[in-house]
Amino acid sequence: MVAKSDTELDAVIVGAGFAGIHMLNSLMSLGYSAIVLEAGDEVGGTWNWNRYPGARCDTESMFYSYGFSEALQQEWNWSERYPKQPEILSYAKHVVERFNLSNNIKFNTRVININWNKKNRKWGLETEEGERISANFCIMATGCLSSPNYPNIEGLDDFEGEIYHTGRWPKYDVVFDNKNIAVIGNGSSGIQAITEIAKTASLLNIFQRTPNYVVPAHNRRLDAQEVADIKSNYSILREKAKETYSGNFFESGGPSALAVSLDERMTEYESRWNNGGLCFMAAYDDLQFNAEANKTAAEFIENKIREIVKDKKTADKLIPKNSFGCKRLCVASGYYETFNLSNVNLVDLNENPLKRVTHNSINAGDSEYKTDLIVLATGFDAMTGALNKINISGIDGSLKEKWENGPKSYLGLMSHNFPNLFTITGPGSPSVLTNMMTSIEQHVEWISTCLKYMQSNRFTCIEPHLKAENTWMEHSNSLAGDSLRITCNSWYLGANIPGKKRVFMPYIGGVPTYRKKCEEEVLSDYSGFIFN
Repeated sequence: MVAKSDTELDAVIVGAGFAGIHMLNSLMSLGYSAIVLEAGDEVGGTWNWNRYPGARCDTESMFYSYGFSEALQQEWNWSERYPKQPEILSYAKHVVERFNLSNNIKFNTRVININWNKKNRKWGLETEEGERISANFCIMATGCLSSPNYPNIEGLDDFEGEIYHTGRWPKYDVVFDNKNIAVIGNGSSGIQAITEIAKTASLLNIFQRTPNYVVPAHNRRLDAQEVADIKSNYSILREKAKETYSGNFFESGGPSALAVSLDERMTEYESRWNNGGLCFMAAYDDLQFNAEANKTAAEFIENKIREIVKDKKTADKLIPKNSFGCKRLCVASGYYETFNLSNVNLVDLNENPLKRVTHNSINAGDSEYKTDLIVLATGFDAMTGALNKINISGIDGSLKEKWENGPKSYLGLMSHNFPNLFTITGPGSPSVLTNMMTSIEQHVEWISTCLKYMQSNRFTCIEPHLKAENTWMEHSNSLAGDSLRITCNSWYLGANIPGKKRVFMPYIGGVPTYRKKCEEEVLSDYSGFIFN
């Protein structure tokens, strides 16, 4: 049964997305009393909140799924190469039902305070409704992209039309027909929404600050034989994926884009463009570290933009100025083609700064754009936003205070002075640079193994050594410093949030290196941690 006020449990999980669901199932299978507290009205996390038109995953469906249950991965059938939001949400609900998890998930429950009790060495959680729960372990499954970033635009509150944020899209159908639509922002969410909204809007004005690299999805229905082949080799394919940098089943085209001839390089890029998806990132191993190599990929996509977009001035505005992959690579169907439509207009905010919103328009530069509906595709306070919204107090101060100058953790799993508090895919782990399902499963497995170790050795508390944490952060920051990913203002650095310290938050060393480090911790009896 769902816990009531003043309940004591072995563990509380915050968040019922894919991380929280899997963690709950794992804890229950180990015999722990556990509950998930979820702010939303159903499971799914990202895929419950992000319901905007065109929302779909950019990781292929056959591998954007759990691998912990052979029966589950054999029985579930995906319909498309890249699944739409409703299908992903249905999958999450199916998992909850299949493993009988619903009675241990409490919805519409927002956690506001999490405090470490030094006397009984337990976490005390408090919800908005005043409910209090005590637990030995607290596991944060709040997600990396779950705290929407609402822009501070003068006059936005005066707008009398409809306003929607892609990260908090309503469940009802939003009508775009016969309306002048404004989309502010063109990251992954904006790009997906734009291609759909353009199909029915009378006029679509796209307000762009920074152009992004976009590769085609080439989405399609899955062939039955293809699905059968993958299912018969699932375990082998998943293990191979873990050996790749991003945890996706992408084969590298070679160590360096500069070590091959121009013809070979163009053939490789063309093949990956035609295949579609994020595999373009894996074309060559040095694209994120060698500026000259990176330039070859950037120029290839620039030429594609010029081939597709008919108006030269518009094409010029759509060509990114930063290095390829510096910001998250976007995947969409027909994005650049959308700008050939007569009802689509691109507003470059570098040339025409957004001044203010009135009751029925947006003023940018010297122009006024009459608007009926505004879509805010302005992204998220990534990695740390959801955690910092909760007052988490440890042995000596709050997590928000400790992370004021950037997140500090060991392996992205725990932070010194916050015993028994785990963060699934937290900052300092590969997380958003990988197939999230691969990273989620690895963290859940690691935490579960750790808890079993503690139980068998009769330990009640665990936290990382400060030295281990500092060494890990130095290592992580050093790797990021050698990468081209830090050369532009991206949400990886928190650059989209005013006042947020610029620190590259995910671990950039890749899945194999990271997994090896985590495995070494287990084999060394968790030498980087303090037990008592």
